[in-house]
Amino acid sequence: MKFKDLLTGFIRLHILHHAAEHEIYGQWMIEELARHGYRLSPGTLYPLLHGMERKGYLRSRKEHPGRTARTLYRATPLGRKGLALAKSRVLEFTGEAMKD
Repeated sequence: MKFKDLLTGFIRLHILHHAAEHEIYGQWMIEELARHGYRLSPGTLYPLLHGMERKGYLRSRKEHPGRTARTLYRATPLGRKGLALAKSRVLEFTGEAMKD
């Protein structure tokens, strides 16, 4: 993905946004991000999810609906707090950036 280094922050915020609303899983998140123009492979998304979990922004649980397990992710209180802060910073930035 072109400009990956600039856009990964938006991807993380997008993940937190949805994980604060409801449980998410990797394939659903890949499809959701694709709807917004982000093309991520599982090899890119899953390390992001695991890193966000290690940092305390997400928690996960395993679900076994059939033969395969699915890992579901949800935002933690720390993740929700970080999302709220990021939203205020994004509003501040877009207000400034869109003046031109």
